[in-house]
Amino acid sequence: MDPAVLGTKLASSLVAPLVKRLFVRDAAGAGLVERPVRVSALVSFRGEKRTLSEPDVHKIAGVLVREALRSPGERPFPADEETAVTDALARTLLALGTLDMDDVQAVRLGHGELARELLRRAPAEELSADAEYFLRSAAEWACVHVIDFFTRRSSFVARTLVEQVRGQAELISRVDELIARTPRQDGRDSAFERRYLAYIAKKHSKLFIYGIDLINSPGRWPLDAAYLSLQATAPSGLAEEIVYFDTARRNAERTLIAAENALRQAATTGLSQAARERAHQARATLEHAVHRTASLAALHQTSRIPLPADEALADHERIMLRGEAGSGKTTLIQWLAVSAARPTGDGGDSGRMTYLRDRIPFVLPLRSLTRHGGRLPAPRHFLDAVGAAIAGEQPAGWEARVLTAGRALVLVDGIDEVPEAERALARAWLVDLVDAYPGNRWLVTSRPSAVREDWLADAAFTELVLSPMRPEDVVSFVRRWHTAARPAAPGEDGDLDRYQAQLIHAVRTKPDLGRLATNPLMCGLICALHRDRRGFLPLGRKELYEAALTMLLARRDRERGMPSPELREEPQLQILQRLAYWLIKDGRTEMARERAVAEIDKALPALPEAAALGDADTVLAHLLNRSGLLRAPSTDTIDFCHRTFQDFLGARALLDEGTFGMVHKHAGDDQWEDVIRMAVAQGRPRDRGEILGELLRADSPRALLLAASCLEQATELDPSVRTAIENGVAGLVPPPDLESAYELAAVGPLILDFLPAPRQLASSGEETGAGDGAAEAAHLCVITASLIGTDTAIPYLAEFAGHPSWRVRKQLSGSWHRFDTEVYGREVIARLRHDDLYLVAHSAAELAAVRAMGGRPWMQLEGDFAPEDLAAQLDPGQLTRLDLRGTVRDLSVLARFPRLGTLYVTECPPEVFLAGLAELPLLAKAGLSAQHVAVSAQAGLVLPRITTLHVYDLGTERQLRSLPPVFPALRVLRLMLRPGYDPRKDSGLLTELFPGVSVRVAEAARRGNHE
Repeated sequence: MDPAVLGTKLASSLVAPLVKRLFVRDAAGAGLVERPVRVSALVSFRGEKRTLSEPDVHKIAGVLVREALRSPGERPFPADEETAVTDALARTLLALGTLDMDDVQAVRLGHGELARELLRRAPAEELSADAEYFLRSAAEWACVHVIDFFTRRSSFVARTLVEQVRGQAELISRVDELIARTPRQDGRDSAFERRYLAYIAKKHSKLFIYGIDLINSPGRWPLDAAYLSLQATAPSGLAEEIVYFDTARRNAERTLIAAENALRQAATTGLSQAARERAHQARATLEHAVHRTASLAALHQTSRIPLPADEALADHERIMLRGEAGSGKTTLIQWLAVSAARPTGDGGDSGRMTYLRDRIPFVLPLRSLTRHGGRLPAPRHFLDAVGAAIAGEQPAGWEARVLTAGRALVLVDGIDEVPEAERALARAWLVDLVDAYPGNRWLVTSRPSAVREDWLADAAFTELVLSPMRPEDVVSFVRRWHTAARPAAPGEDGDLDRYQAQLIHAVRTKPDLGRLATNPLMCGLICALHRDRRGFLPLGRKELYEAALTMLLARRDRERGMPSPELREEPQLQILQRLAYWLIKDGRTEMARERAVAEIDKALPALPEAAALGDADTVLAHLLNRSGLLRAPSTDTIDFCHRTFQDFLGARALLDEGTFGMVHKHAGDDQWEDVIRMAVAQGRPRDRGEILGELLRADSPRALLLAASCLEQATELDPSVRTAIENGVAGLVPPPDLESAYELAAVGPLILDFLPAPRQLASSGEETGAGDGAAEAAHLCVITASLIGTDTAIPYLAEFAGHPSWRVRKQLSGSWHRFDTEVYGREVIARLRHDDLYLVAHSAAELAAVRAMGGRPWMQLEGDFAPEDLAAQLDPGQLTRLDLRGTVRDLSVLARFPRLGTLYVTECPPEVFLAGLAELPLLAKAGLSAQHVAVSAQAGLVLPRITTLHVYDLGTERQLRSLPPVFPALRVLRLMLRPGYDPRKDSGLLTELFPGVSVRVAEAARRGNHE
């Protein structure tokens, strides 16, 4: 019989009083005694003050059994067992007096367990199964009331609280003891992270600046003082967009040519009014199409919008950054690591870099990770693999926890320094990490040609390219270099001031020097040599490197007063070039120390002067300690201080060995490009001819262009070889497509001699009847020349200033920032036909130059501008169209330009208020971001004069519904959507919100040319 069933037979009003009689009356107080009071001390049938005897307990048991039997229904057990069951129940109740637990413990035990404990202490003898079942049920039911009685005692609640407090105190004590013995994981992580970040900040907080360590000064300088923020550019469209828009552009330009021919015919022969209108309409339609498709130049890399390279990760989670040797890739990684590691507010440019706060940087130079050809490391081995001094101190699994939480800044340096055969494995390793740990920030660096353009595209990496240093960057670098040099040269401030001024003037006025000063490495060498030679500089790249080697190998120790064994420059070069060539042939940039010792040991028998220093270990130590060219990244590895020196010295070894077949073998290998160029620069005329002949024998456009890029350094060369290269290159111009234009631009200023002039392109187009083809060729030639980026290209570009093709002139307008502001402005911008063209300005200096030219009616601003720049430099009397792609934080300044009829605002901060637009009486056409419109709608702004509107980055229906109140007079609406949102899915929504309005929707929002 179940206790619940038995409970229906025995009313609580009967059982409760009987059970209550089994216990003594409750005393006052909370029962707070030294030791808990046991149940056995609470029963009324034991002790000196007992009120019940054992027979009394038997009577209580008898009453319970009889009442159960008296209830209607089937008997629970045979009648002849009634006495035995009563006796067994009485013994069970009497067992309460033997319990060694207190009432709180009994309640915690529960009625079932309490009944089983009592039955165990007073087992029944010779009962039938039914009788035993009844006894268990009766015992449980009685215990239900026993526990209920305990909980009703006045001392129970207080006793329970006391027990809880005691239990909690004991638990807390045990937990504290456990924590003391085993700290919490997050606590250990936090403690280690503080130590790790301090280590990273210190390890990477110094830069090596070439040449300023000659006299009594350290070789490294504070990162904050020496770091120069460079620009990066990004493709502004996807490949499929480029194909689509390029096709549209070609079709549109053909239509424009037909329209212009029709208009010319109308002017001379007289067309009917209908034909004239059709021609005008064709021209207007085409101009709109050309603008609307954003042109190929705006979509592809030629019109990339520059942005600070160190801020790129604020907007992109994953970046593939390409840059030439010495362009500052590794320095950028140092800067990012230090910016993430140092405390908030600490350091020079911390305001811009706050987006990296709370990121844990992992700096992973691939040259170190791949030096032994083994597997690339899993996260748990990151610190070991890079030889971090604190490796092994991190809590187990710390790296994985950081990555899983999305807190990591992973900086992978030097894909190009991985042997080509191992790059696929490196890519698989990298993609696997990215897939396994989403939400982190990733930066991967490489030389431009090391891997194909879409190498990491399917892993959602954004491609960026480090831009060559602009003229203002070079000037800034020269000033910083001389500032960093002052503490090491007390008493030379006057000389340094003079050197600084001379060098700034030289890089601005000497084209040869300007072509060299394109990256931090070359600028550093130029500064060092200029100071070292008291204001006189080598003229060419080869001479610059040779002078730098002489400075580092022959004069460095003497000028620092080092008491070391004297070793002439040439024996050192022989050993260094042997090491460099081994690395180049093996496709690596680091070598094991034992390999370096073995190579030096092979060379010493032929170099008695070097052998006089001692064995190979001693010579290696001398080069590491004294040359400034070799480094030891770890105790068992050796590398060159910069890849450029490795390539230059490797080229010397190639010439000495005469193994020119290696040139043909590696003509398509990006790691050999600089080696081959430098071999041509250093070689004798016969050597140059053989090397360039091997490139011609490779019979590929890439090898031909590499040969052409070498000609500038080939001061003496077999005329037949030069002619063969020039004829080959002539077959590559004009470039047939954008990729070819980039390859031609990489040749450098030399390619300018091969690019056709506008009149040649025009005559070619007339002969073939392909006017649109001539315009396309002109566009690609201008792209090529503008990408060269030195002022030697300006005369060629100036010839296109009056070109009829809008896209050609658009390219010229957008390239101003690549050249000297004054010279390019005078020679190109001032002569540029601008009746249908937005003139692009990237700086306040360019704006000022435009104003000095008399202003322009259509302006496009890219970059950061202060409102006062606009107020001072834009002409209110003629500005009719303005495209703001830069940051202007206060648009109230626009009220100063009452003639504005068209305005685009796409890059300003979203919180910027558009109230200034309401004060423009002629404003009828605007392009705005959806966020700008939403902010204005919330403020109640109404712009009733705007009839044509382009809205960018529309992502929600709420943003869409904010448009009608702000723009009540719309007639034309163009919506550019964010991925994932399409208002056309609700068939009636657009009609409901914009009745009578011509609405067009573009799914891939572009911010090229808006019109």
